[in-house]
Amino acid sequence: MDLSDLIEQDAIFPSLRSQTKKQVLQDLSERAAALAGLSPRDVYETVAARERLGSTGIGGGIAIPHGKIAGLSRIRGVFGRLAKPVDFDSLDDQPVDLVFLLLAPEDSGADHLKALSKIARLLRDPSVLGQLRALHDATTIHNLMTHTVPPFAA
Repeated sequence: MDLSDLIEQDAIFPSLRSQTKKQVLQDLSERAAALAGLSPRDVYETVAARERLGSTGIGGGIAIPHGKIAGLSRIRGVFGRLAKPVDFDSLDDQPVDLVFLLLAPEDSGADHLKALSKIARLLRDPSVLGQLRALHDATTIHNLMTHTVPPFAA
């Protein structure tokens, strides 16, 4: 599974203005719903229900909210770089500025976990993190995430 299978260029939002965790989840849910042809409310309820089980803020300013949802034909992602970090109840108590929302079909099984693992590995790479925080356009961020171009200078 390649990240280019999970996220399209129009699913990259390089400067989200969300100011709270709930607003981040709502904004990314709306964008994911529009791209996938789903109800924004259903997407938000799916990721919010998962978030109630425990924060998806994994530390280092990163969150990976996720969930399985009916009506989705394939695993899809939406990435947002926040203009200002927000409290996400992260494991390290640090605010979050990079959020990768992942949605999977209800019957995705292990593919959902593989996608989560791939995203977490990418977002834990210090050189990738530095570049994600420095880049300001969707095309360049998408290229970095999908490795379609050589690494960028930070």
